[in-house]
Order: sequence, then C-alpha cells, then structure tokens
Amino acid sequence: MEYPHFRFYKRQDILNLTRLRRFETKIGECLQTINGALLTEAIASSRAKFVLLGIPEDIGVAGNYGTGGADTAWLPFLQSFCNVQSTDIFTGEEVLVLGHFDFTDIKALIMANAKNQDEMIDACRHAVANIIDTEVEALIKQIAATGKTPIVIGGGHNNAYPLIKGTAKGLHKAGMMNNSQINVINADAQGGYLHTEGRHSGNSFRYAMEEGFLKKYAIVGLQENYNSQRMLDELYSNINIQYAFFEDISVREKFNFRQAVVQAIGFTEESFTGIELSLNCIEQALTGSGGKCGFTALQARQYISFAASYSQVVYLHICEGATQLTNGQSDAYTGRLISDLVSDFIKAGNT
Repeated sequence: MEYPHFRFYKRQDILNLTRLRRFETKIGECLQTINGALLTEAIASSRAKFVLLGIPEDIGVAGNYGTGGADTAWLPFLQSFCNVQSTDIFTGEEVLVLGHFDFTDIKALIMANAKNQDEMIDACRHAVANIIDTEVEALIKQIAATGKTPIVIGGGHNNAYPLIKGTAKGLHKAGMMNNSQINVINADAQGGYLHTEGRHSGNSFRYAMEEGFLKKYAIVGLQENYNSQRMLDELYSNINIQYAFFEDISVREKFNFRQAVVQAIGFTEESFTGIELSLNCIEQALTGSGGKCGFTALQARQYISFAASYSQVVYLHICEGATQLTNGQSDAYTGRLISDLVSDFIKAGNT
C-alpha cells in the first residue's frame, strides 16, 4: 500500500534538527533512516529495534469536541530528541526514524467546507475512520510484521485504534501470535471508551475491543470528574478491563502509584502489550483536556520505564500533548518532556 499522507525522512532531515558540537555526539548523528529499498525490506534489514514516527494531527480531537493543538508536539519533540546525548546507555542507533503523517490537507478541506459545527464534527469523524485509521493501520501493520517496535508520537488518542489493530494484524501475519489480539496499558485521565458514534479521540479502545483486536485493557490514573457514570459502569462490568482511579492513588491513598502500575502489568502480562500514555494525565502538561491535578512528570517517566521493563511490549504511543493550543495556551517544554519519556522507553528496552 502507498501512503499518500506520509513523509519519509532522509538522514539530512534529522541532521538539520541536530545541533552539532565538538567533543559531543548527539543521537541525531546516530539515528537511522531508510534507504531507497522497498519499505518492508528497509525496515526489516535495519539494525534498529525501534521505529519512530509521528502523527501530528488534531482531527480526531476536533471530532470529539476537543480543543485543537495536538498537531503541534511532533516537531518540537523530534528536535529535542535529536539533541539528546549519545551514550553507552542509549546511542541512538537503536532507533529508525521513519517520518510523519501529514493530514493538513484533509483538515484544511474540512474547515473550508463545513458550514457549521455539526458538519465539522461529522466530517472529522469521517476523515478519521476512512483516511487516518486506514493509513496508520496499514503502516503499523507493515512495521510490526518485521518484528520492530513502533514508537508513535501524536496526535490525538484516536490513533490508538489503528495502532492496536495494525500491531495485532502485523504480529499475526509474522506468525508471532495465533490470533490478532493484544493487550494495552493506558495511563490516562479519561477512559477512551466512549460509544461508537463515529471515530474520534474518545473511543479508540471501545472500537478496538468490540472488533476483537483488544483483549485486555488496563487504565492507570482514570479521573473521576472526567468520566461519565455510564462509561464507568461499562468499564466495571467488563472482566477484560481493569482501572485504577487517580483519586484512589493520590488523593485517598488507598494504594500507591507503583502498586497501580504493577497491578496493570499483572493484568496484561500473559500476552503482547501496547503501552499508551496520554499527556492529559500529567499535571500541568499542555493538552486540550488536561487539568491542574495529575501524575507528576517523574511518575510518568517511571510508568513508561517500569511498563517497558516488565511487559511484553509491542508498541509505545504518546499522545494528546501540545506546544500550542487553539485557545492560545502554549508550553515550549512539551517536546522535551516527550523526549524524556521516549528515551526512558528505549533505555528500558536496551537492558
């Protein structure tokens, strides 16, 4: 399949983001890119263990009545990531930077033609289901079938659905599992389990579970004030879903953060597992749906490191972050935070 909205990177694209300095080596000097070979062959023959790509879009967020800006995190992240120091712990050679999806033409078309909010919402959901989901799933399936681990930086949480589906299909195609099902651990203030009312950033895990690609789903940090009783009842009644409230961890202190993560790992440990992190669960992180209370950045890093060390990890997805929201809020440090999180994931995979 061709990927009309994907921009593949060349080595010079990475070097352009890397600030070179005497007596230092940045990982941007060591990151791999694909050559002119066929895509599957280029990925499979790479020495890299991880394949990094971006999905800088907020169409799925708009389809969920959200605040735009999730399309602004990818490039600041990549620039920060390229300038991480290359050391024996993390050289950069472990990572193949594939490129990023660019759906700006789709967004522009929607905004130019939608006559009102209802039309805009419907068009965004249609675009997610028929364009974004299709292209992301196909590329992730191709990566997973080579045995490499995708690292995906969003973008909205709508991309979890094609990530789950593509990974499950790719692993099954490669003969690594008997059926196309994986588990997921998600650190998130919201459950991502809204009804199947059309594809958007709030219902990825519902679609994935109802279609049989998601087997077990564990949520760490669900916040009581931002999830409806109806959805909580559905999560509670499903034996394949487990969740720990942020309030039980950090307010009422019924158990601690590490215990919540251990519980999620134990719930999903029997099978391949995708690791999800929505920046809306991190206090003060800039997202369209974030709040003042949440896990600390340190706890988020611990979550990534611990889950990557003790789960059968098949992908990492970090989403919902922004450096600039459409409501005027901005945070220049979002890219660096995501860079630290990705670095922790890779270091855990190297040990």
